Amino acid sequence: MSQDRGQFSSRLGFILAAAGSAVGLGNLVAFPVMASKNGGAAFLIIYLFFIAFICYPVMIAEISMGRKTQRNPVGAFSALSDGDRKWRLVGMLGILTPFMIAVFYTVITVWLVVYLKEIATGGLETLADEATFGTLVAEPSLFGYLILLLGIVFTILLGGVKGGIERLARVLMPTLAVMLILLTLFVLTLDGAVEGIKYYLVPDFSKVSLTVVNGALSQAFFSLSLGMGILITYGSYFGREDNIPQSTRMVAIADTSIAFFAGLLILPAIFAFDPNTNTDDLSTSSVGLIFSFLPKIFLSMQMAVGYTGASIVALVFFTLVFFAALTSLVSIVEIPISCWIDELKMSRKKAVLLQAGLLAVFAIPATMSLGMSDFFTNFTSYGGVTKSFFDLVSDVFYETILPLVGFTVCIFASYRWKTSGLSEEISKGDPAYEGSLLQKYINFSLGTVIPAVLLVVFLSTVYQIYL
Repeated sequence: MSQDRGQFSSRLGFILAAAGSAVGLGNLVAFPVMASKNGGAAFLIIYLFFIAFICYPVMIAEISMGRKTQRNPVGAFSALSDGDRKWRLVGMLGILTPFMIAVFYTVITVWLVVYLKEIATGGLETLADEATFGTLVAEPSLFGYLILLLGIVFTILLGGVKGGIERLARVLMPTLAVMLILLTLFVLTLDGAVEGIKYYLVPDFSKVSLTVVNGALSQAFFSLSLGMGILITYGSYFGREDNIPQSTRMVAIADTSIAFFAGLLILPAIFAFDPNTNTDDLSTSSVGLIFSFLPKIFLSMQMAVGYTGASIVALVFFTLVFFAALTSLVSIVEIPISCWIDELKMSRKKAVLLQAGLLAVFAIPATMSLGMSDFFTNFTSYGGVTKSFFDLVSDVFYETILPLVGFTVCIFASYRWKTSGLSEEISKGDPAYEGSLLQKYINFSLGTVIPAVLLVVFLSTVYQIYL
């Protein structure tokens, strides 16, 4: 193992870092709105089912692959397949995917920085104007914020696994949780909040359809950072004797809890300040809801707490979202850095600088994709719709590839590495795993039910987006 790779200092460090990678925009915004639009608690039940019976085994498999090999996705697939070229190519897809996801995630995080600056300087009313978002994302000044953000991200990554990633997670994850709980408690005291709670927690099974089920699995899969190499890489930084099933369970619980509390924050807030809200009109897009709809909701708070009070609440919320985005972005960018260290034998410093340059090259056209450049704004078309460069990256790597990579992980762990090898690795930190009901379920489902479900999700996504 290269000295530059590093290792988490403890199981808690791994849990916080993995939870930091998992908690992002999907948890804080998309999840609660998807729940409200798709049957409330009915959607939540389906989501929890997928977390427990589909995502949890895949998480365990990915972490085990990383810890066994002490390598990134390319190295892990290669080592466990004895250098088989086709599996090494699958590992490369596990590097390319997080790299490209980092591109559009960087752009969204830049927008968050801009919104934080606007709110802090008294511009909440301006942000509530529907035309503002389109204007801000086409401003050349975004490049200044892009440089600032990249400076923050890569300074953290230069600190390494323990001094950078883990230290960030140890500070921001507890801070994020406390901020979320306090903001939620504040919103729940408002008049009208109970209507939002009803929309969120009262089950309506009549709204459940195959599309809803597909959306619940896709949300759960992305939310837990599956299919993008993060957990394989983080597994390679995980202690040899640490308990994988217990640690994985804690990450899943932390991630799901954040999503649940976000629902108790956003839906009651919307109904408290806009009682006539029709949930069918809410966008499940994190981008649309955060940057176009929520500023109006926060502005409406001035009737109860004044403009300054409304601005403070908005600032706290956007800081919360920024923390979630930053921890996710750092985790995503670490995956290719780990590959450069392992496969190209680079020092961490050189790998970080290389990744900084590559990310900037792709983030610049993505930043220009929302009106700054006509070429990148109307980059291509498919599914009968004109798409920007930003849309293309999001659709291909965020929406489509993740379940495909998850499918290959299941097939690989079951039929190439074999479930016996997986069980042996898991048992090192959990002697009770051998012969347990969990082992029997994972050995059966990982090679049958789970890959079948993920393949259906992949094909369904391809049909919906591209055909």
